[in-house]
Amino acid sequence: MAIKPIIRTPSLKPMQAFYEQVLGATEVFRYPARGKVFFKTLQIGDAQLDLVSVDADLDAAPRVVLSLDVPDVDALLPVVEAAGGRVQGPSNDMPWGQRVAHVFDPDGNPVNLTQEL
Repeated sequence: MAIKPIIRTPSLKPMQAFYEQVLGATEVFRYPARGKVFFKTLQIGDAQLDLVSVDADLDAAPRVVLSLDVPDVDALLPVVEAAGGRVQGPSNDMPWGQRVAHVFDPDGNPVNLTQEL
């Protein structure tokens, strides 16, 4: 069994570019194959993230946070902003042995970048 997150977005291209630039995502599936794309699957390491193009209400409060393990949290913070995201603040070392930075993707979805210490 696997859990696969799906992000609903009115801006498919910028969202895909963000996850490609920040996390090295690669597109592995799109629907339809030709014409205006409605759905994409991105591969990020051993995981997959789906993006679906819909008229999402970006003012609604997010109910899910993506937490992503990365090799170097601090190195990614400038990439987040260059890719159209927003950094909430500096990364912090947590007592449970992780370095964590709270960021937002271009649609304002919360993303935790985590690094094992």
